[in-house]
Amino acid sequence: MALALVDDIGLDKFSMRKLGAELGVDPMAVYRYFADQEDLFDGVAETLFAEVDVDTLPWNEPWRVLLEQYAHRLRDTLLAHPHAVTIFATRPLRSRASIDAGNRMIELMTNAGFTPGVALQVLRCVREFVVGHALTLAVRHLGGEGRSRKPAPESPEYNLLAKSDDEAGPEDHFSLGLTAMLDSFAQLAGR
Repeated sequence: MALALVDDIGLDKFSMRKLGAELGVDPMAVYRYFADQEDLFDGVAETLFAEVDVDTLPWNEPWRVLLEQYAHRLRDTLLAHPHAVTIFATRPLRSRASIDAGNRMIELMTNAGFTPGVALQVLRCVREFVVGHALTLAVRHLGGEGRSRKPAPESPEYNLLAKSDDEAGPEDHFSLGLTAMLDSFAQLAGR
């Protein structure tokens, strides 16, 4: 319910009082389940992670296929909840499901020749790339696009950068960046 409320009214307007009202309970009743709003937001981050549905990832495929699928699912999940991207980005995941998924990913990668430490570094890089990309697109979705000073094509100030932006689009580089990262990471296996 908290994630749905964040989706509906935005993070900046969210409060425990509004959550209580949405649930039809006294706002103080929410504190029986969560120590504070930060604890509640930890739960929202875990809910977002659960939406990724890591159990159905291709665990029997090579590490690269798994990470590519994970990255795309995480991105899609975050973009479905643009108001909640910052919640996910600013807190650690500590649920049993997230820890199990991390262990399984590291195990798959060590079986492919990565050391556990390097495997964790790769996972962090992929997660941070996805979260950063989702955050950028969420800001655009939530009104940041209107703050652009990009000149219009008919303007005399229209330049190569503006034209390139029109041709590339705001989302086109995700797969390019992910592929470049995974190609590079493959070279770290067996070192």
